[in-house]
Formats: sequence, C-alpha cells, structure tokens
Amino acid sequence: MPDTLSSSFDAIVAGSGPGGAMVARELARAGARVLLLERGGDAPLRGTLGQMAQVAAMPGRGAFLHRDASLLVRALTVGGTSTLNFATAAPPPAALFAAHGIDLAPFLAALRAELPIAPLPDDLVGPLARRIALGAEAAGLPWRKLDKMIRPQTCRAGCWRCVYGCPFGAKWSARDLVDDAVRHGATLLARAQVTRVRVEAGRAAGVEALVDGRMRVFTAPQVVLAAGGIGTPRILRASNLLESDPPFFSDPVVAVMGSVDDLALRDGEAGGAEVPMAAGASFDDEGIALADLTLPKPMYQAFAAQVGRLDRLGAHGRTLAIMVKIRDEVGGRVGARWVDKTLTRQDRARFAHGSKMARTILREAGARRVFQSWHFAAHPGGGVPIGAALDADLGTATPGLSVCDASAIPGPWGLPPTLTLLCLGMRLGARLAVRG
Repeated sequence: MPDTLSSSFDAIVAGSGPGGAMVARELARAGARVLLLERGGDAPLRGTLGQMAQVAAMPGRGAFLHRDASLLVRALTVGGTSTLNFATAAPPPAALFAAHGIDLAPFLAALRAELPIAPLPDDLVGPLARRIALGAEAAGLPWRKLDKMIRPQTCRAGCWRCVYGCPFGAKWSARDLVDDAVRHGATLLARAQVTRVRVEAGRAAGVEALVDGRMRVFTAPQVVLAAGGIGTPRILRASNLLESDPPFFSDPVVAVMGSVDDLALRDGEAGGAEVPMAAGASFDDEGIALADLTLPKPMYQAFAAQVGRLDRLGAHGRTLAIMVKIRDEVGGRVGARWVDKTLTRQDRARFAHGSKMARTILREAGARRVFQSWHFAAHPGGGVPIGAALDADLGTATPGLSVCDASAIPGPWGLPPTLTLLCLGMRLGARLAVRG
C-alpha cells in the first residue's frame, strides 16, 4: 500500500462483488472520491484449480463446513464470487421487492443494454447439456436455455474454466465494474479487511481495516457494506450495529448424476468440458430450480468420492449432472467465527421432489448408475434484509451506512442473485450520488 494513500474520501465501499462494485462505479462516475476496499487479492484470473482453491476454499475464510455436511464457499478476491460463479443471469424477483416499494425494472433494462446477457448460442452448448435437454423434453418439463453473462465471441468451447475464473475475459465478472470505477478515479485497495464501521455523533464516519498487517482508519460520510452474505453481518456485529448473530438463507444445491455410454460428440468436442447451467427449469411455486451442471473433472471426482462412489471417478466425460437447487427457509446463524444452518423438514421435502424430477430426466436421457452429492450452499444471504434491518433505500438505522450485497435480499428465492445485486447497486449508487 503506498504511503501517499489518502485516509479521507466521499464514500467507502467495503467489498467488490456485484453490489459493491456497481455502487463504486456509479459514485465514481458521478465524481465522488471513492475508496473500494477488498479483503481478497487482485491477482489476474488464471483459470486454475489452485487459484480457485486459494481464493475460495480456505477453511474459516472462504469455506465453511457446517451441520448437515453442507459446504458454504465464498470467493475472497476482487470481483467477489462473480469471478467463480456459473455466470447465470436470473432476473430479480419483482414481487419480492415490490412488497417493499422497490421497482428494479428500469435498472434491469439498463443492465440488459450494457452487459452481455443472453442465452448461449448452440455451438457453446456442450454435449452433456444437450443430452440432458433431450431427457427433460422427453419428461415433459419446461426446459429452456438460461440467460448467461458470457461474451460468445471470446468464449472457448470446451474450455471448462468458468468455475475456476475465466482467464480469457469471456465470462463477465464484477471486475469489469471495478476497472471502470478505477478509470473514473476510484481507489481500489486489495487485501484490506474491514473489521468495523466507525460511528461518530450517531452516524457512520468511516471504517477500520486491517491492511498489510496493521490497522488503518479511513473516513467518509458515506459507508456501503458489500462484503457478502457472511461478511457484512459479521462487520455489523463487530461494530455493535446488530444485536445478535443473524439467521440467513443459503440456496442449497445437490447434484444428481448418472452416466451414459453413447454420448454423441461433434467434431472437436470432449465430454465433460462445457459451460455449466446452459439450460434449466424453475418451479417457483414449489421453490425448486433445475439445470445442467457439468463441472471440471476434479470437482466432479470430489462429489463422487464424497458419497463413496469411487466406482464413478473415471466416468467424468460421460456423466450427466443435474443441479437441484431449492428455496430454503431462513434459519441458522452467521457467527463471528462460524456459520451454521440445518435443513428444515420443508427443505428436505423440496430436495426430495427436485431430486425425483432430476432422476426422471436422467432416466429419459438413458443414464444409469445414478447417485447424488451432499448439499452445499450456493448463495448465502438475507442476514440483513430489506424490511427489517434495512429500509427500501438499503439504509441501516445508522445514518450514512448502507448495505448492498446478498445479505440485503428481503427473503429467499432460490435463484442466482448476481443480476439482482447489480440492479440494487445501480439504484443505490444513483441515490447516493444525488444526496452527495
């Protein structure tokens, strides 16, 4: 960190995931002096298992194993978990936000005009995803291509690196917004862990952050916490701005898998190397979503070994995997040193129903030797929700302090939150720019 770095700014944003990066971009474009603090590093994405494990699988930092054997993973790096997600662009749940007087439609329209949001072209849909789609069609399910945040012109078919962090710039991530913010004058400080919010005379006045092993104080009349569904509640608790460890939702997922022996490949294709979640189906009334889920070989083998299916370790290239994601009930606790949440009876019923649908698809697709993984947490959030801890403008009870990440989502809904967080970030950035 350069010694010349100022300690005073117009706004401080803690966290560079989709919500925080968008707020920082909008404020910087409006001429504000913005400090963007990111706990993780800023190394270029290499698309390797080693780098992915380093930023997202450090026990107690990026990864947590809690009851029901559920793995919760978050990415501590510039761009947050958007660097490692599956780039699926689910639109915001309009009714969930309308209940709080929030209309995200104008911001969604602006983002659709700005970002690469569209279904994958046919030549980027892999052979496993095609086979699953045929099975879903035969099962009579409403399977359709999903919107992805991928630039087809630079995406390399069969690359398989989406989940490791795309090194080619084909998959959109919040790093694009961070770069834009910096071009407009924002200051990015990586490896800076915000530990608490400073409050003076009853309002937010800045943050304390651990930078290069020493504590630094940065001041600003506006602070935005965007440290994620786990990070933000922890900062608020450490700042004595939450009375207790909050419950949360996690959008839990299982993978249901089965092998085929007659996979049809096009010229140059290899089974098991493709963009995940190319297509799927959502059953909103039931709180269940399904999609194809082809993962890199080491991750697939970890899933198989996890449930004792050592006989399937060598079947990666011909294994059809279907994601079953549910809308879970809010519960558990985000603690200072631990994260814990169990599945309710209703959660388990949803998983049972979703897994049954997935097994029907696999049977129609001709798959055999079917098994499923343990569940893992996909999108922790809801710990500081709109309508309870936050007002409709994402403001806390402390003037000058806002929240813009998955912890602000007012309730579970069971789909990827990236596009929702971008809408919230654009909306909050516009409001703060006017106030400033």
